[in-house]
Amino acid sequence: MFRNLKDILFGKNINNQKDSEKKQKQLKKSLADNISMFKDIFANDSTIIFRNLESQKPNSIDCCLIFVDGMIDKEIVNENILLPIMRKKIDEDIEKSNILDYLIKKVIISDDIKRSTDIDEIIGCIVYGDTVLFVDGIDEVLILNTKGWSFRGINEPSAELVVRGPREGFIESILINTSMIRRKIRTSGLKFEFREIGVRTKTKVSLCYVEELVNKKVLEELKSRLDKIDIDGILETNYIEELICDSPFSPFETIGYTERPDVVAGRILEGRIAILVDGTPVVLTVPFLFIEYFQSNQDYYNFYFFASFNRMLRYIAFFFTTSIPAIYLALVTYHQEMLPTPLLLSISSARDSVPFPTILEILIMIIIFDLLREGGIRLPEPVGAAISIVGALVIGEAAVAAKIVSAPIVIVISLTGISAFLIYPLKGGIIYTRLIFLFLASFLGLYGYMFGVISLFIHLMSMRSFGIPYMLTIGSLNMQEIKDSTVRAPWWYMKYRPRLIGKANPKRKK
Repeated sequence: MFRNLKDILFGKNINNQKDSEKKQKQLKKSLADNISMFKDIFANDSTIIFRNLESQKPNSIDCCLIFVDGMIDKEIVNENILLPIMRKKIDEDIEKSNILDYLIKKVIISDDIKRSTDIDEIIGCIVYGDTVLFVDGIDEVLILNTKGWSFRGINEPSAELVVRGPREGFIESILINTSMIRRKIRTSGLKFEFREIGVRTKTKVSLCYVEELVNKKVLEELKSRLDKIDIDGILETNYIEELICDSPFSPFETIGYTERPDVVAGRILEGRIAILVDGTPVVLTVPFLFIEYFQSNQDYYNFYFFASFNRMLRYIAFFFTTSIPAIYLALVTYHQEMLPTPLLLSISSARDSVPFPTILEILIMIIIFDLLREGGIRLPEPVGAAISIVGALVIGEAAVAAKIVSAPIVIVISLTGISAFLIYPLKGGIIYTRLIFLFLASFLGLYGYMFGVISLFIHLMSMRSFGIPYMLTIGSLNMQEIKDSTVRAPWWYMKYRPRLIGKANPKRKK
């Protein structure tokens, strides 16, 4: 009983304390009190500028602008806010309570002004590059859009180069990114829904979709998952990807990503949803299917015969990069009778004097190849390319000459590595799948490899991306689905959007 009474008393005290703190943080009518409060909030921060000013007499008003130095456009602040207010003679018949309306309609030159009394909103706007105008005698402020920080120019993404097609890529400004999408999809049905994620960073996130095409269930599920995110800050799209993906423990991603506006526009037109995050050029798209790893925007800019051939090459490359080391190990170790006798003798002579078993040879070369790949990525571009090529040649030749590995192993690993470059976005799944197949083949030969293949298909078939089967269109007998999965059919044959994704409006021409 006493404990409950104590909890009630302490709870009441805590609530009273919160109410008193809330009252203390409310805007006052006194300009000096408001300035003092915000100087306490931004104490020890020299980038916060407090600019006092007043209008022309006799009916002058005292004002104060608060903004962050380096995040505003000074020309906008000086020419459109400071100068008009300081030169304006306020009409004598204007009541104090209507002074903000007077400033909005007749004094300040800006297309984006809003009024606010919320302290948290005001603080958020100040640190995001807006300018806040305080007026003496008014317990309300004007928030003016004066953002003017510098950003990177629009260039082609280095990771998604094309021979034919648009050369522009997303940048770190979310507003510029939304404008690039809107230029490609000129319809009133294109929607952008903004929200803030991150307790401290308050990062702007936008959901982009075409209202007539989007799957409403997928959209609601995405909003629900985003609303459940509780994290200190969001600095890149991968933060969100890991927090909302369907299979966080799978090496295969269930959320797509790209830096190209044309790719995002194409996926939105199929009924997908794009997730844009302020501060990063990478845009997420959901739902994401396994087949999209093998599709490229270049496929839709080239003649369909050539595009279909390239897509088939990517399927072959996936088989090579995941399976060639395991199959080679199984044949050499357990199933020598399946190899032609001249080839078997050639491999045996090449392995003469090599002290390590085949499995160890393969692992050594895979690790060396991945080290060179990672080193080439981390080093500056001109140096990285030279290191990768020279390093592979020198180390491979030296390893064979020193009898550390055999020459066939170098050929196998080279083919494995080159094949992986054709489907680079799938690198995480490739690395783990290759190693699993390799270890299973080392114990059970081809039986172990086949067991790994069956397990991989079961795993992929069980996955979902926001309720959509991950292997949708794979193995389908529907001709409309095959026309943009195994091959890339001509545009006049691809009449329908992907099933389940664009089911709200299945025909492409509507």
